[in-house]
Amino acid sequence: MSTTNFKIIQLRLEKDHKRLTEQLEQLRASRPTENRREGSPFGKREEEAAETSELENRMALEKRILDQMAEVDNALSKFEKGNYGICEGCDQPIDINRLEALPQAALCMSCKAVQAKNAKNK
Repeated sequence: MSTTNFKIIQLRLEKDHKRLTEQLEQLRASRPTENRREGSPFGKREEEAAETSELENRMALEKRILDQMAEVDNALSKFEKGNYGICEGCDQPIDINRLEALPQAALCMSCKAVQAKNAKNK
């Protein structure tokens, strides 16, 4: 695997980390304040249900961003340790095409397939 390819991937991961950080900051900055809307035509229960649903959606989005950041951080730390591109399942090199498609990939395709099969059977 070429050092140039890895450098491009590392720069892409760093860009992804910055983008995710900005998304998280924007999401947190746009949280609704405690001021409730007054006079909902559907009544208080419907208004509270809508607010609860919005909160759940925001929390799910925040969790997804945090999960993606953790994957990117893990990949970047592997660059620092010198073991980027090595499968966490079998310690074999991950195919460069997989890394170019999914730079934060921690598993080779074989180990990922086993993981997916095991998750499906649970």
